[in-house]
Amino acid sequence: MLDELALAAAATGGSAVVQAAGTDLWDGFRGRVAEWFGRGDAVRESRELERLDRSASELSAAGQDEVERLRVRQEAVWQSRIETLLEDLDGLERDQAVAELSELLAQARPQPGPADAGGTEVSGNTFNGPTAFQVSGTQNVHFHREP
Repeated sequence: MLDELALAAAATGGSAVVQAAGTDLWDGFRGRVAEWFGRGDAVRESRELERLDRSASELSAAGQDEVERLRVRQEAVWQSRIETLLEDLDGLERDQAVAELSELLAQARPQPGPADAGGTEVSGNTFNGPTAFQVSGTQNVHFHREP
């Protein structure tokens, strides 16, 4: 059974895959995600790249009437894949994998450009599962386990 931190990381990871697909971030992000899944196994990493590309392709080919349904489905698929990987790791490996995933997701967030200096518009987002959303300022979120 996964703890709240692992579940939150999996939910965020699933959303991040879908949010990044088709954006300028995709090429670098997909490689880092595949590497994270591969855990040093080049064959597994290659398979994950194929899965990620298939997901991105499905999302880009979806018509307007089906894109939201497909986004929700793909988020759930990737969340489930992340949860499964984490469940298969022992406690210490799982903690390390969650930390690596959290770092990967933090690096993948788009950085505000000069146009965003006065504010940022957020629209068309779907959040499934635990979500932290902040409009302005700085947010520092720390998760810890109860002893």
